[in-house]
Amino acid sequence: MFTKSEIEPLANALRGRVILPEDVEYDESRAVWNGMIDRRPALVARCQGTADVMAAVNFARENDLPVTIKAGGHNVAGRAIGDDSLVIDLSAMKGVRVEPRARSARVEAGATWADLDREAQAFGLATTGGVDSRTGVAGLTLGGGIGYLARRFGLTIDNLLAADVVTADGELRRASEEENSDLFWALRGGGGGVGVVTSFEFQLHEVGPDVLVAQIFHPLQDAEEVLRFYRDFTAGAPRELACYAMFVHVPPVAPFPEAFHGQISLALVACYSGSIAEGETVLAPLKEFGDPLLNAVQPMPYTDLQQSFDAGTPDGGRYYYKSQYMNALTDAAIETIIDHVEPLPGSFSIVGIEPLGGAIGDVAEADTAFANRDAAYNFSVWAGWDDAADDEEIIRWARRFHEAMASHAGSGAYANYLDRDDDQRMKEAYGRNYERLLKIRKAWDPDRLFQVTGHAVQAI
Repeated sequence: MFTKSEIEPLANALRGRVILPEDVEYDESRAVWNGMIDRRPALVARCQGTADVMAAVNFARENDLPVTIKAGGHNVAGRAIGDDSLVIDLSAMKGVRVEPRARSARVEAGATWADLDREAQAFGLATTGGVDSRTGVAGLTLGGGIGYLARRFGLTIDNLLAADVVTADGELRRASEEENSDLFWALRGGGGGVGVVTSFEFQLHEVGPDVLVAQIFHPLQDAEEVLRFYRDFTAGAPRELACYAMFVHVPPVAPFPEAFHGQISLALVACYSGSIAEGETVLAPLKEFGDPLLNAVQPMPYTDLQQSFDAGTPDGGRYYYKSQYMNALTDAAIETIIDHVEPLPGSFSIVGIEPLGGAIGDVAEADTAFANRDAAYNFSVWAGWDDAADDEEIIRWARRFHEAMASHAGSGAYANYLDRDDDQRMKEAYGRNYERLLKIRKAWDPDRLFQVTGHAVQAI
């Protein structure tokens, strides 16, 4: 426990402020998206710029304080917050500068994808983000970055040109292919643990402002037939197409038929990021298949698509993830999914299949810390609910589902989806890159200042 006088050197060095447990802002400062996370840091340094970050890192090192890093705070495992740690809070550092001619953007580490998309789309530009606009740019990038544009333009890290990083010695360094290339390699999918990234530079691409979006909901009773169609439809999909299959509860709103409100449905959500005319041809089979309860295929602003799932996973809900790659969506895998998806407990729960492939596989496995680029899909149980009394039941369901799918899984795991009981899977996430990543972390952070959990993440 630190006193006001003990933190005075840090407080005087910051343009931002230091928050202690007795301060009224303390509970708000340690809160993250996942309401299950209830950790109590020793203090929070709310930084306003790079100089603040440097001062906070130096204070932590000099006082033997482990560091966690809060950017978007959207990581399901809550790695932004650690008990008895110094939290470097970057959430006020949200600047985004777009260079339209160069098709690039410099983004501060506290920005979310909503912040970046808004600025980039003013020029008809974007880069691969996630599927929730509240996700932090920092964490999503450091863990790899899967999203609607990944099959066309690669992972978020494949579009990263450079990063500014405050390392454990308190120095600011630039990481790129030309400067500190080992640090740059580790930042691209390594999940952090080598320093505090204060800004990113991304390559942008022409996207939108409208993309063609399909939101087609099928009744659960048709799920087996729909998933077999989905498998065939995605097998030959062009890179401009990303089509997700997700079991969700039907929202109790129009235009969903009232008779289906609250029931489990299988939603096919697709984004075609090429020309609208080409997309209409590509999506025609999706639109014409089966007897869906909702069948909407229409142009939509890319920013609206990015925000379309935000409301379904509200801040402060209780969340628990289990995830695994799949090399194929076999008949046996489909049967296992259908056998286990009910009762889909938790009003925010989603069971999803994410499409991979395309440009993701263009980068060699050894070129970045991110491994397992040859998977066809990522399968996830994204459990979400609001009542703590349901914790045990819903977590048990998610674990059983995950275990049942193990025989259908490929190798590896997506680091951004690993939950707080998945530390043992971190080696699996990095595959053959794991040992190299550990060596780089040891070189840049020999005293493990940034590795509170063994593989600290600059939280998404």
